[in-house]
Amino acid sequence: MEEPIEVPIEDVLDLHSFPDQDAKAVVEAYLEAAAEKGCPYVRIIHGRGIGARREMVRKVLERTPFVRAFKDAPAEAGGWGATIVTFRA
Repeated sequence: MEEPIEVPIEDVLDLHSFPDQDAKAVVEAYLEAAAEKGCPYVRIIHGRGIGARREMVRKVLERTPFVRAFKDAPAEAGGWGATIVTFRA
């Protein structure tokens, strides 16, 4: 078995370095850790591509109870290739 990779909990998660089969679990774990750390918001970079990762990220966000809102990032922060997530207080 491979060693688990520690992902630093900051306000940005870039999914480009994770294989497709791990991306959903990474997003779920990252959201929990960022909320526990007290981050008011985070940016998840999923890329533009055909939109499959964006759709996966948005589905996870829709069913995560401590997520207040999410939207496309501003153009200078990735536009529709990234999602800004705001947590509930």
